[in-house]
Amino acid sequence: MTNEELSTLVDTNDEWIKTRSGISERRIAGADENPSDMGAKAAIHALKNAGLKPEDIDLLILATMTPDVPFPSTACLLQAKLGLRRDIPCFDISAACSGFVFALQVGTDMLRSGNYKRALIVGSEKLSSVVDWQDRSTCVLFGDGAGAAIIESTSTPNVGILGNILGSDGNNAELIHSAVGGSAKPHTPETIQNREHCLRMNGKEVFKLAVRVMSESCQRVLTQCGVSSDEVAWFIPHQANARILEAVAGQLNVGLDRFPSNLDRFGNTSAASIPLALEEAWRQGKIKHGDLVLLVAFGSGLTWGATLLRWHEPKP
Repeated sequence: MTNEELSTLVDTNDEWIKTRSGISERRIAGADENPSDMGAKAAIHALKNAGLKPEDIDLLILATMTPDVPFPSTACLLQAKLGLRRDIPCFDISAACSGFVFALQVGTDMLRSGNYKRALIVGSEKLSSVVDWQDRSTCVLFGDGAGAAIIESTSTPNVGILGNILGSDGNNAELIHSAVGGSAKPHTPETIQNREHCLRMNGKEVFKLAVRVMSESCQRVLTQCGVSSDEVAWFIPHQANARILEAVAGQLNVGLDRFPSNLDRFGNTSAASIPLALEEAWRQGKIKHGDLVLLVAFGSGLTWGATLLRWHEPKP
């Protein structure tokens, strides 16, 4: 969906959207296409890239704020669609736009326990199902998509995931939220008619907090790992807003050319944005063996997180 197409639904235009967000277009899932379907496509690509089969996966963690249904978990639905083994744990994580980073740390810690060898980490979102298409301040920002990664335990030192920082602040939950749809306030015909189930966001406050917290998270994980920002080859941020990415790069005194972005083509895909950007940068040959890569995100909750990893491609 291009900005021009979007302007036929709500009072906006291409210049207004680009100036405020950097977005030119976004992908919208079909009516019969769910997060588990998109997640399955991404997972199949990840398995192929890793040279693995579904039976090689010991653990599945799916990050989403737009599950197929309230229950069972979208991860369990995805397990069935992929044909994964029936004796493995599969569960969802709800941390909104920080979901992939949260899932990555949970998966890493579970692998380090020694009980699992390989984990499939998926971020999949159908945000078109929760945005208010009459609210131009939010509907222009979001898109649908999925990304996936496979992590495995290794005895090779100083490769893979080196450090993680996660955080939350429920005191600011109202800055990005949906007012109804849970057990506290179930859907009713009236709430649906009033579009109370749709995503609401205080854009100005979210912008200020996102810049500060993402910058601080990067600094904290770099300090944790004893690494300077100059040593990081690539920063892969949550793709929320071009102005946020510019501000974070400025706070870190890092050139924006080290912040790969596909925001202009995909918009904000929440938990899917980091794996989508990471895969694209790898496929384009930007990320190479031995590179330090820093993932950083901020989302509803409020939640945030950063992961530092050293890219490792074993020889065939």
